Amino acid sequence: GIGNISAAHTSKNALPPGALLLQLGGPGMLIGMGGGAASSMATGSNSEDLDFDSVQRGKAELQRRAQEVIDRCWQLGADNPILSIHDVGAGGVSNALPELVHGAGRGARIDLRALPSEEPGMTPREVWCNESQERYVLSIMPADLARFTALCERERCPFAVVGTASAEGQLRVEDPTFGNAPVDMDLDAVLGKPPRMTRDVRRVAPVREALSLDKVTLEEACHRVLRSPTVASKNFLVSIGDRTVGGLCARDPYVGPWQVPVADCAATLISFDGCAGEVYAMGERTPLALIDAPASGRMAVGEALTNLAAAPVELGRVKLSANWMAAAGYPGEDAALFDTVRAVAIELCPALGVSIPVGKDSLSMRTTWTDDGAAKEVVAPLSLIISAFAPCDDVTATLTPQLRLDAGATELVLVDLGEGKNRLGGSMLAQVFGDAGAGFGDVAPDLDDAAKFKRFFATVQSLNRDGLILAYHDRSDGGVFATVCEMAFAAHCGVSLNVDLIAYDALAFDVDGSERRPEIMYGRDLQHVLAALFCEELGAVLQVRSADRARVMARLREAGLSASLIGAPNKRDEVRIIRNAKPIFTAARTKLQQTWSEVSYRLQALRDHPDCAREEFDAIADATDPGLHAKLEFSVVAAPAVVSGARPRIAILREQGVNGQVEMAAAFHRAGFEAHDVHMSDIIAGRVSLSGFAGFAACGGFSYGDVLGGGSGWAKSILLNARARDEFNAFFSRGDSFALGVCNGCQMMSQLRELIPGADHWPRFLRNRSEQFEARLVMVEVTASPSLFFNGMAGSRMPVVTAHGEGRAAFATSQDQARAIVSLRYVNNAGAPTEMYPANPNGSPQGITGLTTADGRFTILMPHPERVFRSAQMSWHPREWGEASPWLRMFENARKALG
Repeated sequence: GIGNISAAHTSKNALPPGALLLQLGGPGMLIGMGGGAASSMATGSNSEDLDFDSVQRGKAELQRRAQEVIDRCWQLGADNPILSIHDVGAGGVSNALPELVHGAGRGARIDLRALPSEEPGMTPREVWCNESQERYVLSIMPADLARFTALCERERCPFAVVGTASAEGQLRVEDPTFGNAPVDMDLDAVLGKPPRMTRDVRRVAPVREALSLDKVTLEEACHRVLRSPTVASKNFLVSIGDRTVGGLCARDPYVGPWQVPVADCAATLISFDGCAGEVYAMGERTPLALIDAPASGRMAVGEALTNLAAAPVELGRVKLSANWMAAAGYPGEDAALFDTVRAVAIELCPALGVSIPVGKDSLSMRTTWTDDGAAKEVVAPLSLIISAFAPCDDVTATLTPQLRLDAGATELVLVDLGEGKNRLGGSMLAQVFGDAGAGFGDVAPDLDDAAKFKRFFATVQSLNRDGLILAYHDRSDGGVFATVCEMAFAAHCGVSLNVDLIAYDALAFDVDGSERRPEIMYGRDLQHVLAALFCEELGAVLQVRSADRARVMARLREAGLSASLIGAPNKRDEVRIIRNAKPIFTAARTKLQQTWSEVSYRLQALRDHPDCAREEFDAIADATDPGLHAKLEFSVVAAPAVVSGARPRIAILREQGVNGQVEMAAAFHRAGFEAHDVHMSDIIAGRVSLSGFAGFAACGGFSYGDVLGGGSGWAKSILLNARARDEFNAFFSRGDSFALGVCNGCQMMSQLRELIPGADHWPRFLRNRSEQFEARLVMVEVTASPSLFFNGMAGSRMPVVTAHGEGRAAFATSQDQARAIVSLRYVNNAGAPTEMYPANPNGSPQGITGLTTADGRFTILMPHPERVFRSAQMSWHPREWGEASPWLRMFENARKALG
């Protein structure tokens, strides 16, 4: 529910009577029949058949084809044939088609058997109501049908005309098979304003248990909290998701030269020019609902916004998506939901000046079953998941948790929105010691003062704007201890954390607004230290220059905010906690980082190749690892001049499922080419000939869904089709043509060896050694080769993004490997070619990840340089880089080679 949209597309157009109703996408299947019903009842209270019938299909590659058709339509601007469109979700087309026409004040006549179906034995009810995904319903005019058909055929996306809009508001579904109309009714009866639902509920006071820390030691607390799944590294999840597709990602979870997944928010660029974009963040505090449901809702909003504060955004422009989950019908839960919705939507967000334009709910968060005749149930607590979104004028100014070690003497400042209350209820500390009888806590943290929160947000923005914040990390799960540790992990440095100014007895002094001066208490001292380190009150840790400390503290106090100096980076590479000038906890940063990473490692070892998981985990212990770096043998600023005049035509080649064509076109366009979108269907149908292009770039993505080798399927669509084979054979045989294959395009071109002069020794590309899709920023070295793309770049080392599941080079013979002309290879952070994971994410021998031909005209690569031709596209790059990253030189070299 978050993103941006053209204003022209925010409203559906009117549907004239006779407008065609279409289904776009895959066929219906006998699945998903129970989805909409099951989401409204507790699991276990319905039939077993309905539970198993609630599974929906997931076929992303077909979704991609449907999306490409939609993109081709809206890109026509005023000639867009789509009048109105609706996704197919709960209820299937039985919901989507009526909503499509009812919103336009029309009715519909539907041919039930025109709806594509994969299973001919489906009943009329099953055809009409199944919830198979990857489908849309839309409306176009009859005059646009031929044009729309051509777009769908080009993208190989199935569609069907299933009916027409009618003048009267009647929904009539006709079934030619049985000669009847199983649905014939007034649409207002289905979608008109329903009667208000009334629920008679009662509030139930939560059972609160005081938190006891008598048996808790500081060392055990530190290790348990870091190892808890909520706090621990999510590397095993982040590394398998393609975060760079599209080429417009500016900030992903990975931070710094060591790529530690601790970013507070995500940032995307709005185009390939400029730095404007949007930022996203999330917040959830579900465990707090066991103590105080409204507080859990307010804290979810607070956490999302303290995350978002890392980016240069205005609070008033922030939009929230609210995802509510509750066990409706369970004693007390409906009332808790009512109270929390009121607290968030009616009280807090208006006070903050933040709106919630979108959201959803799932009110069946309870499951029941019987075990040996005994009734069992599990009830999930009320949960609010907040996604925050805001436009951003300069996403490159987004702060990260990586501590700066190149800015002279620096210090850490804690901005405490909890005002020293240090409430531990529901905290990770309470959760990890709950099994020891410590209790869960009876007082939850809360967002107590909306006005103060607004001042916090505004002050962080102004400090960032004035260059006074070097690093930023919000305080949430795991408290300030986890916050500071993650900042140290991202920077591979130690931190000394002094708790004297934040560890005190909150009841030992009077509250006096912003001028409050707590007296440090020495009785029950360990419990005060634990509360200070592990409470999860809202707030943030800022890294500031020592020379700027006075200015920063003054501005925070002017805003009425509680701020304390809590420490500084140290050169020991240790995390040290200091109390009364004495260290009370000391641990090597590498050991703590392995503790924090252990859950991720264990899960990764079970899911992927265990040796790879162990290699990545062991690498954390290397304190001498220099991290990602750049060593360039050419000047980025003094790049080759692009010859003015006509732009050479380049075909940006794709196959069904490919999703990397836009960024490839953008890279070549920036370098002076005229990029043309060319689908394989264009070549096979004879609509386009490669003879009209100076070169082509075969793009990455998921051709044929990447099932059993998507690149192989793409190659066979050329080798086994006479027209396509002749086109490519003629193209490669020309003396003036060139081509680049990236990712899937690399796999495809490697299997066209028989057509490509000089490609005889190229390898095939097989499943990664890790047995997993790998999406990472890794180091590569440009080797000496005749490749026209790498002219003048030999010997350079720099980071590049990878995103593939089948990138391991497999040569037919050792002689082929020796004779193959290598243009790019993976290196470790010390600059040496490597086969170690994850520096080599696919396990290719000798780090080989790019090859070329003897004349240098044809080059294949597994990494994605087209996604990082701008510095802003990289999750880390040297600060001295300007607008262009060194990878732009590749594309400029191709332009220069054409004269």
